[in-house]
Amino acid sequence: MLILGIDTSGKTASVAICNEKNVLSQTTILTKLTHSQVILPLVEKILKDSELSLSAIDGFAVANGPGSYTGLRIGISAVKAMCLALNKKCIGISTLKSLAYNCLASKGTIVPLMKARPDIAYFGIYKSNGKVITQVHEDGIAQVSEILDLIDFSEDIVLVGDYAEECYEKYFKDKESVRLSPIHERLQLASSLCQIAQLEELYSPEKLDASYLQITKAEKDKQKNN
Repeated sequence: MLILGIDTSGKTASVAICNEKNVLSQTTILTKLTHSQVILPLVEKILKDSELSLSAIDGFAVANGPGSYTGLRIGISAVKAMCLALNKKCIGISTLKSLAYNCLASKGTIVPLMKARPDIAYFGIYKSNGKVITQVHEDGIAQVSEILDLIDFSEDIVLVGDYAEECYEKYFKDKESVRLSPIHERLQLASSLCQIAQLEELYSPEKLDASYLQITKAEKDKQKNN
């Protein structure tokens, strides 16, 4: 199955086309532009590089959160539009789960960390046997100090995500079992979305929505005014 994946949840814009065995094309940019300016040109580029038409794609995968509110909406809107135009199915995938899949070959515990606010992280806890990843703690948002209490440091642990290096230096550096993921695996990769989508059931684009893990600014403002 040909899957086109889009990740606009963070600082990188990443697009990939994969089948069950190969990454046919992938482009990932740490961009200073807004995702709305770069994501569709990236889609066009990887289709051209792969010598494929958009209609040849069987399904779409997109990071649905947590992450940048605006970035998530851009990626989700793009996937919805393509699915509706082509009558294709899609799937929204946790950004944290996708980050864990960057480290599939690392046996042990994988802890994705994305910065929400200073000393507060979006996080998940996953385990890998080198071939299969299982989730052992639901994705959430918490003080990094609280996350430490959830981790079994007797196992090998890999930190991944845009908050991984900062948290490692501040909270994990003295723990021998903890290491940082390599820089080429540390941020979001659309190929990981595609890999997960091959294992999951796709659905209609009407069901696709974001999972922010915390209330949006608009919701906070509304609460203040009530």
